[in-house]
Amino acid sequence: MSYKILSKKELCKNQYELTIQAPYVVRNAKAGQFIILRVEENGERIPLTIADVNKEKGELTIVFMAVGYSTKKLALFEPGDELVDLVGPLGTPTHIKKYGTVVCVAGGYGAAPCYLISKAFKDAGNKVYMIMGARTKDLIFWQDKMKTACSELFITTNDGTLGEQGFVTGVLDRLIKQEKIDYVIAVGPMPMMKAVADLTRDKNIYTEASMNPIMVDGTGMCGACRLTVGGKVKFACVDGPDFDAHQIDFDEVINRSSIYKDSERKRDENCNLLNRRV
Repeated sequence: MSYKILSKKELCKNQYELTIQAPYVVRNAKAGQFIILRVEENGERIPLTIADVNKEKGELTIVFMAVGYSTKKLALFEPGDELVDLVGPLGTPTHIKKYGTVVCVAGGYGAAPCYLISKAFKDAGNKVYMIMGARTKDLIFWQDKMKTACSELFITTNDGTLGEQGFVTGVLDRLIKQEKIDYVIAVGPMPMMKAVADLTRDKNIYTEASMNPIMVDGTGMCGACRLTVGGKVKFACVDGPDFDAHQIDFDEVINRSSIYKDSERKRDENCNLLNRRV
């Protein structure tokens, strides 16, 4: 099976959207699930949450940020190029049901999977608010697309260049004070998801976080993506990626995520040399 790149778009600096021919993957894909791909035979396995699907055409859309060796290599791919392999859908789908009023909180590139998640909650009969946050306006993408997937879209930027100045938690706190919120899901950087969990913890609002720790095989065999939830060991790849945010040991996950930073920095330098040669 070939996994051909059908289209490529740079959404903002170092952030790309790829549409890939993957009919067998998208056939059963649901909101919140992910895929794992490789860009070269001996390359690492890159887990990426599914951003969108077109089941009729068999097309899969992913969004990623080119920050390390492997994702920078992926960013060099162009339409017509083929991935070495791609597996999925993996993980447990987001727990979609009619809660009432739902808030999807998206930070940075974490906004991409929130499109399918919000759309699924809206289709299930929920009132859905989406809050997208980033450092600056140049990192906000898919605004028009996101508006179609929710009841109302809020945008925050740290520097105030788009939407409200501040953090996603500021808007979330205001919504909680204005009306009854029944469910919150956070997708994005670990510190942001931790802040969302801290905000809703004592307000009796069920909150989930989509976890993206270090991952290797994606089937629960290697144990690399383990995390502690409610005092028990869970695996993000098969038990998640969505977990009760109030039960997650975020500090443990954040500490583990920095284990390979030195190795990644060295590989990143090699990738920079490669890009200069190209």
